[in-house]
Amino acid sequence: MGFSYNDITSKSMGLKARLTSWQVSGSLRNFTTTVPGKYGVTDFGADFDYREIVVSCNIFPRHSFFALVSTLDDIAAWLDPVGGLKQLVLDDVPDRYFMARLNAAVECERLLRSSGSFDLTFFCPDPFGYAIEDETFSITEAGNSTVTRLIGNMESNPIYRIEGVITSGASNSISITTNGQELKIVNATLAAGETLVVDTDRMTAYVEDADGMILRNALPYLEELNFPTLAVGSNTVSVTAENATFTGLEIQARSRWR
Repeated sequence: MGFSYNDITSKSMGLKARLTSWQVSGSLRNFTTTVPGKYGVTDFGADFDYREIVVSCNIFPRHSFFALVSTLDDIAAWLDPVGGLKQLVLDDVPDRYFMARLNAAVECERLLRSSGSFDLTFFCPDPFGYAIEDETFSITEAGNSTVTRLIGNMESNPIYRIEGVITSGASNSISITTNGQELKIVNATLAAGETLVVDTDRMTAYVEDADGMILRNALPYLEELNFPTLAVGSNTVSVTAENATFTGLEIQARSRWR
């Protein structure tokens, strides 16, 4: 077993790595309060906190202690947490990635003269694993459609890419309703060759041209700041256009696991 971090593999860095445990889900945050005169606490639910992934590592034997230290120097530069979050992919779970960085000091225990072992603790502020090969759904006509997510085990925050022609006007709109949650673009300006992108995870929207260059902010085009999610399994997507031309919708699922 090994892992890759920032597209560099542990094996190429001279490491033998293995998982010794696995968090079934990220840490939980419980929301409770104490009510005078009532036993226990009042429960207001829970959600997920950060995740930690611990990887046990051994360094392949080197010719000298100096060579061992040199290898550790290279590893320290590779995993430098000051660089921020990077993509972490574990060989044992190759279908998903985590955004992670180191969260604890790394102490190398010297086993022999030129080899050592240590644990790496990766901190994932977003506790979810995301699909490396994701699902993308395409809708080319207005009306009702069904899209079926097969990857992941929880609802996802997709990216909607909408193509069509809309001119400014309070009665001109394109509406996309996913499982009853409406995303309505109204009083917008969208020309042929442009794409209106709604990123539900980042809660933002913008218009880009055919080359992917961002032209303008599109949050003012949303009637409400409503960002529909995709469930695992079947999802009903309804597209309607009023005094506008709808030509296509692409939904990138951003499938994920707890």
